[in-house]
Amino acid sequence: MGENLVIVESPHKAKTIQGFLGKDFVVKSSQGHIRDLPKNNNGIDVDHGFAPKYEVSPDKKKIVADLKKSAEKADMVWLASDEDREGEAIAWHISDTLGLDKSKSKRIAFHEITKSAILNALENPRDIDMDLVMAQQARRVLDRLVGFELSPILWRKVQGNLSAGRVQSVAVRLIVDRAREIAAYDFKPYFKVDGTFIAKGNRSHLHGTLDRKFATEAEAEGFLKKCIGCNFRVGNIEKKTGTRTPAAPFTTSVLQQEAARKLGFSVSATMQVAQGLYERGLITYMRTDSVNLSSLAISTAKEFISEHYGAEYSHVRQYHTRSKGAQEAHEAIRPTYIQNTSIEGTAAEKRLYELIWKRTIASQMADARIEKTSVDILGDKIEEKFVMEAEKVLFDGFLKVYIEGRDDEPEESLAASLPELEVGCPMQNIDITAKERLTQGPQHYSEATLVKKLEELGIGRPSTYSPTISTIIKRGYVVKGDVPGVQRQCTTLTLKGEVISSATAVETIGKEKKKLLPENIGMVVTDYLEANFPDILDYNFTAKVEEDFDDIAKGHKVWNEVISEFYTPFHATVKAKMEDREYTHAERVIGTDPASGKPVIARMGRFSPIVQKGANDDPDKQYAGMKKGQLIENITLEEALKLFDLPRKVGMFEDAEIVAAIGRFGPYIKHGGKFYSLPKNLSPYSITEDEAAEVIRTRRSQEAASHIAAFPEQDIEIRVGRFGPYIKHGGKNYKIPKKLDPEKLSAEECMKIINSQNK
Repeated sequence: MGENLVIVESPHKAKTIQGFLGKDFVVKSSQGHIRDLPKNNNGIDVDHGFAPKYEVSPDKKKIVADLKKSAEKADMVWLASDEDREGEAIAWHISDTLGLDKSKSKRIAFHEITKSAILNALENPRDIDMDLVMAQQARRVLDRLVGFELSPILWRKVQGNLSAGRVQSVAVRLIVDRAREIAAYDFKPYFKVDGTFIAKGNRSHLHGTLDRKFATEAEAEGFLKKCIGCNFRVGNIEKKTGTRTPAAPFTTSVLQQEAARKLGFSVSATMQVAQGLYERGLITYMRTDSVNLSSLAISTAKEFISEHYGAEYSHVRQYHTRSKGAQEAHEAIRPTYIQNTSIEGTAAEKRLYELIWKRTIASQMADARIEKTSVDILGDKIEEKFVMEAEKVLFDGFLKVYIEGRDDEPEESLAASLPELEVGCPMQNIDITAKERLTQGPQHYSEATLVKKLEELGIGRPSTYSPTISTIIKRGYVVKGDVPGVQRQCTTLTLKGEVISSATAVETIGKEKKKLLPENIGMVVTDYLEANFPDILDYNFTAKVEEDFDDIAKGHKVWNEVISEFYTPFHATVKAKMEDREYTHAERVIGTDPASGKPVIARMGRFSPIVQKGANDDPDKQYAGMKKGQLIENITLEEALKLFDLPRKVGMFEDAEIVAAIGRFGPYIKHGGKFYSLPKNLSPYSITEDEAAEVIRTRRSQEAASHIAAFPEQDIEIRVGRFGPYIKHGGKNYKIPKKLDPEKLSAEECMKIINSQNK
């Protein structure tokens, strides 16, 4: 057998596959896409069927040359990129760019990187699926057209350096709408009543919740008064036996959601770790809509469960994919070898692998049998009843291995069982509390709940969720952060014996962690697009485009006809908006400054949101930058006026004044013409002279430690950064080759490095 060249996307994947194949095979990596649309123009010939003009990326020219050389020497080239639309497109681009002979090249694909899967793929090659390629091309072309045509409008009508995208803009709209829904939510107070009881002959404290909530403190107190001297007894006892069924194995989006709940992983972190596990041959392909398991995986799981837990714990199941517009018939995400209960690797890899392993095993285990008990506690002076509920596990089944997480709630656990009680049994009351609470409003999206919502709406696909979220955060439309909530005094009334006492405590309402929060510019852009390009932000319209891509992948629609149907009316709107004289003025009059009588206005500045004191035509108007998290549409007058406390004179250091302020890149202090960013624990509003001096000293020593050499005449500085030594020149950074000693470099040698990297 002659030499075989196998081409995959990833170096790690290449290394794993090379280990399975003999000396007749050479496995090389394309390191992802080798060509794409040009960056400096849209690269699409709209007048000739939207033909894309692909070009080899500059950083891939060396790789392409190497692959071409290897392909010319090989008897057969095997294109082994991932089996999804993106992978199929990579295979086609490689074949087309290298000019591969169809008789000497084959497409192979597999769901897992195991020796048996690779050998089976080699025995069952196929041609490149051009329907899948065209579906990927349709997405790429449409997204490029939307981005390149909408972005200039945003630059002109809203603010420079903005961008828009077909899926990203919808994701931002979801986040903006949810934030506004929360801001408009009317939190209603109510009193929840709980009682603690002891049954006759049992010393355990049993807790019951009243089946009624009270709207006011007076109503709650009135109820507690009725309970004074009340005789309590057990009323109805109801027992029900039920079953709980395990969740299906992981799809991409469900893995992202569960890893966020249980492991605290971001969507991008989950995909990065999963990619590594896949390329090492430890799990099946991590981008999938399918919950299907192979017959081999099911039989292996059955054998493992029977051997380690007992035959009664095994229950063979085959789940069926119900997600709208599911793509290729992949398997669910599962371990490649069920017998491997743990792996070697980083802590993150071990934790994610364990999660996938447990979910897969649990899906093939028996239902749990649960006994639910509900006990009513009645009083002779009240019409309401207290209800005690408990669950007892009769047979744990899949619960022995795994319990599915829940969004924005503590992980579910089964309540302890109640003691045996009889109807009519007297119950001694220990205390009854009526605690003031607020109705639960909507919560901001987390990365995981946003993915869930996008999937429900049919927007995007497994491969798009992670880059979409990363993009909207990177572009400043959305920030990932915590919601501090608001503090509120809540009252608790307690009946103990015959005495009712009252206490108040400060509670934080609406506190949330690691949520996606809209920035001012995200809200402004959303409002502009919704008013002028409603289709782009319409959920149903965007989902319909995804369905069109699916139809292209199935060969039911022609890709450029789908593009034309979208582009023709879209481009007409773009043209009209570029020519109209309407501009976005995102501003809001907050109120009047009591000291000067001038209006206070919140609005978008050239680079960031600002507060303005004075009308637009006031020559003496003042400006102050808004703090992170403050929004134009809900900043208060008090909050706005406080912003004018900056810039603030902090004190003196080395005979020069220190001034604290907030700039485009956050809070800072200025001293001697230099700017020093403040650490998170210091505020420009309260930083002291001593603290500011320490910041200056610390920043100076850090600066000195990072400095190696300088050539001022050539505007060259050699520094040490986070990733090692580099050259700074003309506002750009240039990597120093490892073989060179940065401390011995001359100005001429630095210029050679700079010129070589500018080519």
